[in-house]
Amino acid sequence: MFFGPEEGHFALALGCVLAVFQCVIPLWAARSAKHQRLVALAPALAVGQLIALSLSFLSLILCAVNDDFSVQNVAANSAIAKPLLYKVTGVWGNHEGSVLLWTLILALCGGAVSLFGRNLPDILRGRVLAILGGVSAGFQLFCLLTSDPFERLYPAPMDGQGMNPLLQDPGLAFHPPILYTGYVGFAVPFAFAVAALIEGRVDAAWGRWVRPWAVAAWAFLTCGIALGSWWSYYVLGWGGYWFWDPVENASLIPWLTGTALVHSAIVVEKREGLKIWTVLLAIATFSFSLSGTFLVRSGILNSVHAFANDPARGVFILALLAIVIGGSLSLFAWRAPSLTAGGLFAPVSREGALVLNNILLCSICAVVVTGTMYPPFMQLLAGRTISVGKPFFDAATIPLTLPLLLAMGLGTALPWKRAHISRSFHHLRTAIPLTLVGLALCWWHFSGVLPIACGVLSVWVIAASIADMIRRLGLRGDTLRSVLSRARSLPRSSWGATLAHIGAGITVLGLSGMSSAQHAIVEVPIGHTTHLAGDDWTLTNIRHLRGPNYNALRADITVSHNGHVITVLHPEKRDFTSQHQTTTEVSIHTNFLRDLYGVIGDQQGAGANTTYVLRLHNNTLAPWMWLGALIMAIGGGLSLSDRRLRIGAPRRASALTEKAS
Repeated sequence: MFFGPEEGHFALALGCVLAVFQCVIPLWAARSAKHQRLVALAPALAVGQLIALSLSFLSLILCAVNDDFSVQNVAANSAIAKPLLYKVTGVWGNHEGSVLLWTLILALCGGAVSLFGRNLPDILRGRVLAILGGVSAGFQLFCLLTSDPFERLYPAPMDGQGMNPLLQDPGLAFHPPILYTGYVGFAVPFAFAVAALIEGRVDAAWGRWVRPWAVAAWAFLTCGIALGSWWSYYVLGWGGYWFWDPVENASLIPWLTGTALVHSAIVVEKREGLKIWTVLLAIATFSFSLSGTFLVRSGILNSVHAFANDPARGVFILALLAIVIGGSLSLFAWRAPSLTAGGLFAPVSREGALVLNNILLCSICAVVVTGTMYPPFMQLLAGRTISVGKPFFDAATIPLTLPLLLAMGLGTALPWKRAHISRSFHHLRTAIPLTLVGLALCWWHFSGVLPIACGVLSVWVIAASIADMIRRLGLRGDTLRSVLSRARSLPRSSWGATLAHIGAGITVLGLSGMSSAQHAIVEVPIGHTTHLAGDDWTLTNIRHLRGPNYNALRADITVSHNGHVITVLHPEKRDFTSQHQTTTEVSIHTNFLRDLYGVIGDQQGAGANTTYVLRLHNNTLAPWMWLGALIMAIGGGLSLSDRRLRIGAPRRASALTEKAS
């Protein structure tokens, strides 16, 4: 094999050395005008590191594909009978492989800055790449010293232990790379923030440079969270989409601060305001991403999502956190007071709406952090076991979400610097009747005051976004040619923002609809009919099947309404004998307004008295949650396609000009 374990290990070590040089040389050279030419080495070092880590990762994939069980990682997570797709995707379905993937994506970020950051000042680009190289070196040392993916096993077994059956699913196979791209992508705004603190300058050009990287990371993180939620919904078989699991929350926390970062960067770019706050958000978002990595791999949190339970690894990551987070916050405390305050604006303005957006998002983030970290800290400090679950999070976050949705809708019509509420509502007059229709529908179909309020305000966000676009295009009383001309001239970033807001409204509407979901857990014999949500659910047959590496119990559940058959669900219960594990295969029928959801559980009794446990759900608007997330991510991608955002950064003002202002 051309790329074997030794070659992969050597490439990883080479990447670590290049990352150290990438960190040290630009930072040292930028301090002296005599050595500033050496800063130009940073892009080449970043590309070299990317090539080395790509070869290392390719080597690990080839070891898995070729069933090289002399590699401990392959022997513990693969098998000869494992499908090829899962041999490849299983490379990152374990602790060691996932850390190597993390470092590869971080190297990709450095390569992207080298390629797409040619319009940046050389010193700034060198410092950004240096900071990325330092973080990357830390994680590669973590790989080499505590989590070596190429560790050898002697004697090599004839076959591997196989993969956790829960992970043998296309949704979860592609969930980690997308999620990690979101996590790691926020390293670039973090690097820009630290570089700006070193330089002592944040201006409109800096905001323009940071925003596309933040939007890209946010879009990937949105997709990653949605894909993980979808996997939880249709694989775990408990009928829900979000368990407020601590590891789930570890991805939600940076998403909340990342969303705030995307919006605050707009104020820096447009008005040169919120500069200190935006720098702090960039540091906090990546810090939360690193903290999530620590929680998953330290053994503090136990979860179906957790990769490792090794305190030694946790201590290493904790030391890395102390250096990265502690160092950046110390630098912020030292340098932030020297940054200029920026432009002024009235409280009632688009800037004011974005400030309110930031306050509410960070307040929700504070609630999630408190609910996630309070139980383990109480266990550590007082030895008390405390459970913080869905009732707490719902009661604490929904009241903060309501004004956030109201501000999202109103903010689209507010002008920059100063606004009048009456005039803004006049611009949104088309949205008000649509919101009233939404109120009637939510009142009729949803249950509970808070879900109804969330549903109505999500309709308000969607309607306000559409009304604002109608106003911009001049659809009222203008010619089609003029409308099309304005549509072509409208920046793609405006279309993307509108689409992202509509997606957010659709997601919240789906979440609100799930409050009206109905479910039943029944124990029935074959032929028995259960009535749920106005439909008849009949267990018509049970079959025993044999799969490639499992035995299955399959149920046929006929769902009908007034004698008309809607669908037949085929849930399964699978027993994987080699892994000694049992899983459920959910059967879902959707018409995009609701999901009919069936799960089969244990068999009870024998012979004529045999019964089967069924979990049946009628989930209102469930598909809208993931459809909205997809639309949000597409909106982010559409914004990134705006050439002005990628290339047309304004020229940076000189230091003297900035001080004079």
